[in-house]
Amino acid sequence: MTIYLPERVLVCPSGFKESLSAVDVADAIAAGVLRTLPGVRVDTFPVPDGGEGTVEILSRSAGTTVHTATVTGPTGEPVTARWLEYRDRSTAVIEMAQAAGLRLVPSDRRDPGRTTSRGVGELIGTVLDRGIREIIVGCGDSGTCDGGAGALSALGARILDEKGRELPDGGLMLSRATEIDTSGLRPELTDCRLTLACNLHNVLTGDNGVAAVFGPQKGATRKQVRHLGKAMRRWADLLQRTFGPDVDLRRAAGTGASGGLGAAVMALGGRAGNRFEVLLEELPSEAGLDSLISAADLVITAEGAIDFQTPKGKVPAEIARRARATGVPVFALAGSLGEGAPDVHDMGIGALQSIMTVPMALEDAIRNGRDLLTEAAARATRMLLLGCVVSGRREAEVRNSYAGAVAVGAGDGPADFSS
Repeated sequence: MTIYLPERVLVCPSGFKESLSAVDVADAIAAGVLRTLPGVRVDTFPVPDGGEGTVEILSRSAGTTVHTATVTGPTGEPVTARWLEYRDRSTAVIEMAQAAGLRLVPSDRRDPGRTTSRGVGELIGTVLDRGIREIIVGCGDSGTCDGGAGALSALGARILDEKGRELPDGGLMLSRATEIDTSGLRPELTDCRLTLACNLHNVLTGDNGVAAVFGPQKGATRKQVRHLGKAMRRWADLLQRTFGPDVDLRRAAGTGASGGLGAAVMALGGRAGNRFEVLLEELPSEAGLDSLISAADLVITAEGAIDFQTPKGKVPAEIARRARATGVPVFALAGSLGEGAPDVHDMGIGALQSIMTVPMALEDAIRNGRDLLTEAAARATRMLLLGCVVSGRREAEVRNSYAGAVAVGAGDGPADFSS
């Protein structure tokens, strides 16, 4: 009996929000695979998706330098944010979550009506001060819903109410905004190329807008979601009147990126790009994801939660799309499996598994995420081994049956296989 084991496995996950970076997730899964298949080659490719860990992943590329800056955090307190410079290209990558991510908002202070993206604008200003004019803004894992108003303010805009008073930070304040004074905007923005690396499914307003979809995840009550929804509609119209871009800032793809930061950046003339195309294809790297997928016998991806939102631009969906083109099977691990999780099979994910085997508190799952991932990867690989054994036995039975039929045919004339 011949058993064909995978010789090369590719691990290409996203990070697990508020638990592990994509690098940590990849390392934990690789350890689990090697625990069961110690001789297999495991390649890791943590996937940058614009959210937490993007700068860390991209900094592995040659010709990059990581810088730090102290900026205003989402609750108004200073935070240290990292950003990346591609030296040969004079290009910077900013990770929005470094300045205004949900992880920077204490659990007892989560109120997306008050948190601000001001630090993102300050990061952009820091990059401009260094003379860099090509800036990629990675979007994801934000703790804000202010339509990018804070970022605009940090870049010199003044957001005013009907009496000409400057409004304080926060998305709920935008329900009182009547004017954007752009006279103080940084002049360098006119010759700056801003690109959003974002999920293009995210829009600013409506039933699928940032307030309705992501507000509750950031701590908003139902009442706050309604108020934020109205504020975002008002803000979109005000941006449109002030800047007059050629896109609909209410509904255009990417306007809802990172709590509506996308709308503000697009109002300034920036473009919204598919985050995987921007971060995996427009930026230089030593190893291409598609070539690694083609060379693998099995691909393992992972996400903190796999549910109905996964097909809408999440990492497992992108990995499955790329792997399907080459026929390489894909397995997915998840912190949790939610509503609509089985639908991912239609995308090309052959099997999926939660890393949790018993009910546990979210805090425990986050704290023990690395061990849970390693153990889940080891279990999944054992199931794969079992499948290989079954396949090998079946192949041996077919081969023996065929050999017997040939022997009968050789002694008694041509074998008859008709029914």
